[in-house]
Amino acid sequence: QVQLVESGGGLVQAGGSLRLSCVASGITLRINVMGWYRQAPGKQRELVAAISSGGSPNYVDSVKGRFTISRDNAKNTVYLQMNSLKPEDTAVYLCNAKGPYWRPGDYWGQGTQVTVSS
Repeated sequence: QVQLVESGGGLVQAGGSLRLSCVASGITLRINVMGWYRQAPGKQRELVAAISSGGSPNYVDSVKGRFTISRDNAKNTVYLQMNSLKPEDTAVYLCNAKGPYWRPGDYWGQGTQVTVSS
């Protein structure tokens, strides 16, 4: 059974930082493309950052220079370091794992709430 469990969300003032963690079980994280999505009330789910199995990161323009995605394959964990947070970053953040073509899969965590106050 595959599980992705996020943690690290919370309430922070604008300009503050949070570090989200996503621990995976039931899959070998290193072969998956891992992503952090977010969904704010009334808005579509948005891909915030992703990291390939080779470790190459990509970010949506709105978080470039502020967020950093990383992975620790030994711990089967992916992180999202969020700095200089803004009220518009407020959302539920969800972890996603997409398997390679030879072991396909699309898995989601339950999400963690991030609230940034102005």
